[in-house]
Amino acid sequence: MIFGIKDKIALVTAASRGLGRGCAEQLAAEGCRVAICSRNEATVKQSAEEISAKTGRKVLGLVADMSRIEDISRLLEDLRQSLGEPDILVTNAGGPPPGTYASTALEEYEKAINLTLLSAVHLIHGVTPAMKTKRWGRIIAITSISVKQPIGNLLLSNMARAGLTGFLKTIATELAPDGITVNALLPGIHKTSRIDQLVRYRADQENKSPEEIIQEMMSANPSNSIGDPSEFGAAAAFLASVQARFITGQNLLVDGGDYRGLL
Repeated sequence: MIFGIKDKIALVTAASRGLGRGCAEQLAAEGCRVAICSRNEATVKQSAEEISAKTGRKVLGLVADMSRIEDISRLLEDLRQSLGEPDILVTNAGGPPPGTYASTALEEYEKAINLTLLSAVHLIHGVTPAMKTKRWGRIIAITSISVKQPIGNLLLSNMARAGLTGFLKTIATELAPDGITVNALLPGIHKTSRIDQLVRYRADQENKSPEEIIQEMMSANPSNSIGDPSEFGAAAAFLASVQARFITGQNLLVDGGDYRGLL
């Protein structure tokens, strides 16, 4: 299927690795002019070069910390100067640290909201004026399966991503008349450094080896496996496509069937 997004400008944040990188690779493979960002300049430049080599499309690597509003503003201005106004935005940010209600300090709540929720709000505010003018835009947020079933030991992530989901659902209705779709992708367990972090945390808490935790995760999933970032990225590419014009305000699970609820 030809997705009709060749030469569209796409920004994917926190995309030097993991799910963000999977999305960037798939959008570049579809012919998009892609920009990615990360907090580390050397890392993001290397990732951009690797994606370019893999897809044959030049990828722009920019530096930005998603927890800093001033970085987000500079990121959008750098993108405008280099490529232009983005047609496609994939919002992503590194997850807050794991923890329970008992173990989470009060000052960590605001940090989590700034990183996970407000980063997306600021990005979307920055890109929608041009999208409205063009009457075309795709906004895709990477959230989590936790917005449907909260995950133990991930209090901050559960809270912030649920708030982001409410924001996305609300603006989807407001932006639809302007030809802008707003959707979220809800990952389950994928092969990422974030999962490595959570595996180590669980292993320490449960006095098990990381290998045992991984095996438990795989066994608990109906597919008896964990996901790959490229598969996740393919879902993002579809939501960015011209064929997905009539899909908005949705939360698409990419979880191997892990979520058991009806809605």
